[in-house]
Amino acid sequence: MKDRLRILGRSLISKGYGTLERLTILYRRRDGREQRLERELFDTGDGAAILLYDSSRGMVALVRQFRLPAYVKEGREALIEVCAGRLEGADPQTRIVREAEEETGFRVRNPRRLFEGYTSPGGFCEKLTYFAAEYSAQDRVAEGGGVADEGEDIEVLEAPLDEALAMIERGEIVDAKTILLLQYARLAGLMEERREAI
Repeated sequence: MKDRLRILGRSLISKGYGTLERLTILYRRRDGREQRLERELFDTGDGAAILLYDSSRGMVALVRQFRLPAYVKEGREALIEVCAGRLEGADPQTRIVREAEEETGFRVRNPRRLFEGYTSPGGFCEKLTYFAAEYSAQDRVAEGGGVADEGEDIEVLEAPLDEALAMIERGEIVDAKTILLLQYARLAGLMEERREAI
């Protein structure tokens, strides 16, 4: 790709919650023609997300929280999501264990790394590392709810996996990382693992 792309200019538009830059590039297309393009990139840093599941009860732990873009775009007061957070310099596993306890109150002992992926590569630099981990009622060590000083006001929800999947179909869960992890749980048979092991 280095021989097909040249950055002609790069300027900072905004630096706040993330960094917004405008880039001017010269891109050589597959047919050999060169094309000058302008793109804006928003970088809030990489993150991690985790699906907490209790296979003995067939439940998943989710969170409900206010998200400004969803409110501004369509008036949604809150989104239902899996636990997630920005890495902020930590490695993905360390960060997601801490984030899970802050948000849900559950201590995560053995998170399993599943895969990585860009959330919206057309303009966002964020790449998420996805995890899954078993939890049980005995793993609750705090109330959860997030960190108030960071503006978090999180409600912890538990739902049967089948109900969570139905919430996607009804449009109650519209967060892409959550949809991805719930579908993964179904396809990978996460709820059946423990039953087969017994």
